[in-house]
Amino acid sequence: MSKTPRKSASSPPLQLGQAVEWPDRPEAAKLDRVPNPQKDTNFLARFTAPEFTSLCPVTGQPDFAHLVIDYVPGPWLLESKSLKLYLASFRNHGAFHEDCTVAIGKRIAAEIKPKWLRIGGYWYPRGGIPIDVFWQTGKLPKDVWVPDQGVQPYRGRG
Repeated sequence: MSKTPRKSASSPPLQLGQAVEWPDRPEAAKLDRVPNPQKDTNFLARFTAPEFTSLCPVTGQPDFAHLVIDYVPGPWLLESKSLKLYLASFRNHGAFHEDCTVAIGKRIAAEIKPKWLRIGGYWYPRGGIPIDVFWQTGKLPKDVWVPDQGVQPYRGRG
């Protein structure tokens, strides 16, 4: 049985394995990273959040998206509980679709310093128009297989 990874003594403890308060805004959320035990191997990690929510900054109405985050780790892995808490912090946050998607990608990239990261934000229609937002950083290593994100374009009643 492996032990839960811990940060160094000078770093705050991970949220993993602890009861923590739900952050009320993205700036208050903490993203944890853990050492990548396969740092000498290129591989793809994928997080999918099919029920992401935020608020329209103009109307205050809820917005819904299916997020897919793909990354090739460098020295760090993104800890999934902290990602869940971070994404939930957008629930009462007002921002446009483009801002939410790109801000999430940039924050994750800044925290874990991946070799490559891409985020796809597949937003459900508001006013009859769906918006899909894509952002990436880094250069994809040649030896990494990246499957399609698997989210179909919005077709309404198709």
